[in-house]
Amino acid sequence: MAKEKKEKRKISRRESFNIYMQNTNKKKLAKKIIIYVLLYLVLFDLAFVFLYPFLTMILDAFKSDADLLNSTVKWIPTELTFVNFKLAFKELHYLSYLKNSLIIVFVATLGHAIVCSFIGYGFARYNFRGKGVLFAGVILSMLVPTQVLIFPLYQMYAATGVLNTYAPLLIPCFFGFGLRGAFFVFQFRQFFMGLPAEMEEAAHIDGCGPFRTYLQIMLPMSKSSILVCSVLSVVWHWNDSFEPSIYLNSAPQLQLLTARIPEMYQKLAQFSEEAVEGVNAAELVINQGTVMAATFLAILPLLIIYMFVQKQFMEGVERSGLTGM
Repeated sequence: MAKEKKEKRKISRRESFNIYMQNTNKKKLAKKIIIYVLLYLVLFDLAFVFLYPFLTMILDAFKSDADLLNSTVKWIPTELTFVNFKLAFKELHYLSYLKNSLIIVFVATLGHAIVCSFIGYGFARYNFRGKGVLFAGVILSMLVPTQVLIFPLYQMYAATGVLNTYAPLLIPCFFGFGLRGAFFVFQFRQFFMGLPAEMEEAAHIDGCGPFRTYLQIMLPMSKSSILVCSVLSVVWHWNDSFEPSIYLNSAPQLQLLTARIPEMYQKLAQFSEEAVEGVNAAELVINQGTVMAATFLAILPLLIIYMFVQKQFMEGVERSGLTGM
């Protein structure tokens, strides 16, 4: 009888312990579910905030005139139309201005990737007189906005006779300056400082000079930083409208594609004023859908580029030392 009572007590203890563990597991599971639900709600809210302008742009680009004037049509158009894209393609003179943007982006990015990596390698690996002062100048040029320096730069380019050409936009990129050039120098410096010096020492033992060591060993190892520099340079030069509007003021045929978007908005404002005054809206070409279609066409090359290099770009950001900034 005593043994049976002990066994029953053991069984009851095990059962109570199992019941306790089940309850605690259920509580933990319920807490995890609540945390995940709240987390995904926050993520969905943030995603909607970022995606809302893109969704509005794309949906309005496919709306007809009737849908744009109908206040009940907010998200889903009653019919999809491609007329806005045809009109936007025509008004933007898309192919000619796309060629201008591609020339600027390709040449400027090439200059930044080559020269800024070379300058960053020098700051990271070599000690020379005035190094701290020069690097302080690089950091200072990162902090000073372009608008502050635009007047002396304009005078310099006017004196050399290169205004209304691509020279003011491209030449500084091959001297480590240009649009965000100082940032790229800093980026490459951070990357090269994180590499072990033993590789260069081994190259020197094998008879490699400084330039050969940089070109054949260090530069191929910086592919991730070169990719980050290239993507950022492409985006920043593509979206830049301030410097081209100053240096190419008298040469509208050389303007970039994104410079056409403000003109589209001006035509949209003119359309609104004339529509209010009673002009037949059918005779007017530009409407909100056309402007949204033009905006989408202007950023389409960037979306295509990012779609192909998204994974490599994120890996490059992690490896180049930008996450610690």
